[in-house]
Amino acid sequence: MFHKLLDDFRESTGTALRLTSLAAAVAVSLFITTGFLCAAAFVFVLERYGLMYACLAGAGVFFVATMLAAACYAMRKHQIMRAPVEAAKEAKSPLQTALSDPMMVAAALQIVRTVGVSRLVPLLAVGGIALGLMASLRSHEAEAEPAE
Repeated sequence: MFHKLLDDFRESTGTALRLTSLAAAVAVSLFITTGFLCAAAFVFVLERYGLMYACLAGAGVFFVATMLAAACYAMRKHQIMRAPVEAAKEAKSPLQTALSDPMMVAAALQIVRTVGVSRLVPLLAVGGIALGLMASLRSHEAEAEPAE
């Protein structure tokens, strides 16, 4: 079970690192491209209308680029904020995860063999009651939380 968690963590970290390096390369390329486009626009406006209008045109181009970047950042942040909420709705319960892990089932069978079924029945009854109480408590907490 811990091995799977470590593998998931390693995979998500690798993916995040690759995406970050790709985003950095795109940002550098976009910066260089924007610089050359602004220089071309500056020279064009300078020759046609003069220095003051060329400076205003350059400021306008950078303002538009800044607004586009800010809009992309806001949309991405909104997606990141919504992702945990959607993942929590679709997530498996810890019991389902534990029962689907073959190593956990093998360990449970070994415990049953070691302790014995006759001694294990009262422990399982108490555990079942505790699990039921926890599940009902979680459902009441979920109902009490306001929906967004």
